[in-house]
Amino acid sequence: MIQKKVCMLGAFAVGKSSLVRRFVDNIYSDVYTTTIGVRIDKKIVNIGDETLSLVLWDVHGEDSYQNVLSAYIRGMAGYLLVVDPTRPHSVDNATNLKNLIDTEIGPKPFVVVMNKCDLKEQWLITQDDLPDWANDAELIIEASSKNDTDVNLVFQTLAESLLQNRQAQ
Repeated sequence: MIQKKVCMLGAFAVGKSSLVRRFVDNIYSDVYTTTIGVRIDKKIVNIGDETLSLVLWDVHGEDSYQNVLSAYIRGMAGYLLVVDPTRPHSVDNATNLKNLIDTEIGPKPFVVVMNKCDLKEQWLITQDDLPDWANDAELIIEASSKNDTDVNLVFQTLAESLLQNRQAQ
């Protein structure tokens, strides 16, 4: 079985933990709990006849640069970059994170998750408003852990990309 480290990255309260909870345990809670440091979960996914163990690092959201983040992203095979379209500054945070990753460990496969599509009428930005770096993503997905909208697609897309990258090496 192949094992890959995947980081959940984004500003605080964009829904990283909720996406992981929905994907791993198929549960959702309206109660907000701040992630302190990092929470690690694991989920097995099957892609064709390959089995992939995703080790999910749910990294605390921080709107300012943290030196500790470099330690969390070390060894990461890919990541989910989560933004909250009701809070446009979360895109600025995502830009900083993307730049940090490219500088610290080089480009890695990633998926942009425009989270909270259950609140779409409150969105202040659309996919067209995302910076140019978003075009490098494997996919830009509108998702909702609350309604379980495309949560599996988010992780499946990244898992497939990680498997393809492994085979290309």
